[in-house]
Amino acid sequence: MPRMVFRSAALAAALLLGGQPARPVSAQEAPELAPYIMLRSLQFVQDTVALGDHSAGEMQRFMLNKIDAAFRAADTSTFDDPRNVDAALIYAMSGGNPATLEYLVERDLSGNFDSRVADALRKYLGGKGTLVAKSLGDMAIEYRDQAIGPYVALVSGNVTVPENPVGALEYYDIARLGAPGTIIEEAALRRSVAIAVDADLVDKGLAYSRKYARRFVHSPYASQFVDFFVQLVVEHHPEIDERDIDATVEFMDVDRRREVFLRIARRATLDGKSELARMASGKAAALAGMAADGPEVLARLYRGVASIPTSDVGTAIEDLAAIPEEELSPRDQALRAAAQAIAGEVLRKPTTASLAQDAGVKVEARPDAETEEASPGYEEPGPAVVALPAPLESSVEIDPEIQTFVESGRSKLSEIDDLLKQEGVVR
Repeated sequence: MPRMVFRSAALAAALLLGGQPARPVSAQEAPELAPYIMLRSLQFVQDTVALGDHSAGEMQRFMLNKIDAAFRAADTSTFDDPRNVDAALIYAMSGGNPATLEYLVERDLSGNFDSRVADALRKYLGGKGTLVAKSLGDMAIEYRDQAIGPYVALVSGNVTVPENPVGALEYYDIARLGAPGTIIEEAALRRSVAIAVDADLVDKGLAYSRKYARRFVHSPYASQFVDFFVQLVVEHHPEIDERDIDATVEFMDVDRRREVFLRIARRATLDGKSELARMASGKAAALAGMAADGPEVLARLYRGVASIPTSDVGTAIEDLAAIPEEELSPRDQALRAAAQAIAGEVLRKPTTASLAQDAGVKVEARPDAETEEASPGYEEPGPAVVALPAPLESSVEIDPEIQTFVESGRSKLSEIDDLLKQEGVVR
């Protein structure tokens, strides 16, 4: 499929150059193509890139340069045709040279370019898009049924995200629905997934993810989408369950499905979601055609780490130890080492020494009589108020969670002492 697409891209390039594939054509013989026709070839190549033909990337760069030269050489009367005006605007929003749009607008003495759109795009391309976010949003609605509509909507979404991420989804929806199957839909869907993840919009995130997985799993940007999807799954498990995951990855080929499950397993392992990690690693291991090296090793690693908090910790230790060191990346070696250390502590029996107080922590005794609050002249009945000692200088740093636990324990002991005193009074 990608090879056939690339042949079509090569044919489009031949037409763009005005030549015939069968024989060489001189520059004098080559007919001049209207800018809007040249732009169609660029759009075709960009869409094939989004659909998975990565080899068309170089062709895209070549065509951008060729179209740029054609725009600069075009007579001003060329833009009496609205299709060529739209082509110039779309070219600027498709990775073209922003200076070329500036050049064309300055030479427009006939008012062919909508000055509002041109000015807004110049600010956007100059890095000041947030200043014209509202104007671009209004124009996205106004032009939604015209050729530049999906492009303006995509740009509007981009400039809306910093201030109103959820509001940007409206513009991305306009963009993708106005240009289905194109690089515009790919970008709009991918960014919509990112927004839904950050805003905890679980249902929308799953819906966008399924659309993306069906259409653009071969895109060069698909890895970025997988990052968002994995984050969505791990952060919202068990609200997102196994069926939700399967419904998203079912349209992927085996290799990509396996990669998704491995990435879910790793992220879940690091986040302490053992049940999800075991499920995902098991899915990865069960996929047909899995080789006996890399992917299987990772599945065993994550499944073993995830099993440490369970009753199968002994088996998990054995499985982790059986994985060859050379088959793990440095970061996975570190993960296994940490997991083995934790598992060792889980299985280690407590000793008398482990229950003793840390000899490095010294508590200085301070009698109440030496404090101002409990001086001999303090004759009111009741317990003395003891001043807290100054912090001790020690190299030992107490973990905040441990400190909270200790303080909670002290509070409970105080409550027990009070109850015992009350019982003594009753007796």
